Amino acid sequence: MPNWISRLLGGRMNTPAERKSFAGHTLLSLSQLGAASWSNRGFASLVNQGFARNPVVYRCVRLIAETANRVPLVVSEGGRRVDEHPLATLLARPNGRQSGGELLEAVYAYLQTAGNAYLQAGIVDGEVRGIFGLRPDRMKVVAGADGWPVAYDYTAGGRTARLRQDEGVVPAVLHMALFHPLDDHYGMAPLEAAQTSLDIHNAAGLWNKALLDNAARPSGALVYSAAGQSLTEDQFSRLKAELEQNFSGAANAGRPMLLEGGLDWKALALSPRDMDFIEAKHAAARDIALAFGVPPMLLGIPGDNTYANLAEANRALWRQTLIPLVVRVAEELSNWLSPAFGGAVVSPDFDGVEALAEDRAALWARVGGAEFLSDAEKRAMLGV
Repeated sequence: MPNWISRLLGGRMNTPAERKSFAGHTLLSLSQLGAASWSNRGFASLVNQGFARNPVVYRCVRLIAETANRVPLVVSEGGRRVDEHPLATLLARPNGRQSGGELLEAVYAYLQTAGNAYLQAGIVDGEVRGIFGLRPDRMKVVAGADGWPVAYDYTAGGRTARLRQDEGVVPAVLHMALFHPLDDHYGMAPLEAAQTSLDIHNAAGLWNKALLDNAARPSGALVYSAAGQSLTEDQFSRLKAELEQNFSGAANAGRPMLLEGGLDWKALALSPRDMDFIEAKHAAARDIALAFGVPPMLLGIPGDNTYANLAEANRALWRQTLIPLVVRVAEELSNWLSPAFGGAVVSPDFDGVEALAEDRAALWARVGGAEFLSDAEKRAMLGV
């Protein structure tokens, strides 16, 4: 009979201990989508994750650097091209270790991966005798009181050398940087803009590898649902060992699983078709190519190819990406070295580029048919 104490306690004083009628093992898994994990934005991290591990980035950088390097740089004096000139000799053989093409290829590649490219002038007796390429990750801008660079620190082998900009016939270092809206000195590389798509593409590749290595590993849970019973420790250990030995790894791919009484298979993970990660990988590859300015058709990426054929895609690559890049590098070299070589000018020669042959032929025909122009004016317009 309840007394006033039990009524005060809500009648819980003499309540019997609660016992469950089902003692089987159950599992309830609740998962929430966590924050994405992105790679670091430093030069070394982006190069390791991109150029060294991602085939799309590697091909984009190589395609731009090697194709742009096919455009020869010529030297002009007083508006006339000269083949025998000290500046032309220097550009053909800038140092004892590299040819001119090898040095320019490194410049184009560094601009795509780091957004910065550095060249050092080897000055002997007041003359520029050599040009050397410097790694962007070893360079540091030394700004003056007005904020403009007055020197560059180059660190290698535990030693730092200061390269001043005002002690020679030309500045010691030529710094070429792509536009960066938030940095006064350093440029922003296309690889940095493609970081998100790069991580997605790499993650899809890791998923593929894991799927091959663990093709038959159950992506779910075994639930023991026998009423009033539970697995013993020996049964649980035996079942776990059988799963690891007989149903894990690529060697056991496709092996059927025989379930004993009371065991039920519950799938917990989405299939690759449900996740549609293959299309996500192709979309990420197209975004990477977009950041570098390379038509996806030239890389063999399936999807929305908007060019009629490879020839049109190749011309688009030249017009939108390669020509602006080559012209900029030639202008930078010309402005840097011209004071040391009597005002000689460095310019690209696009007449020998096969992909631009139709454009050059149309230009020649258009200028040649202009009767109101003199021969000298026509030659000047064609760069002859």
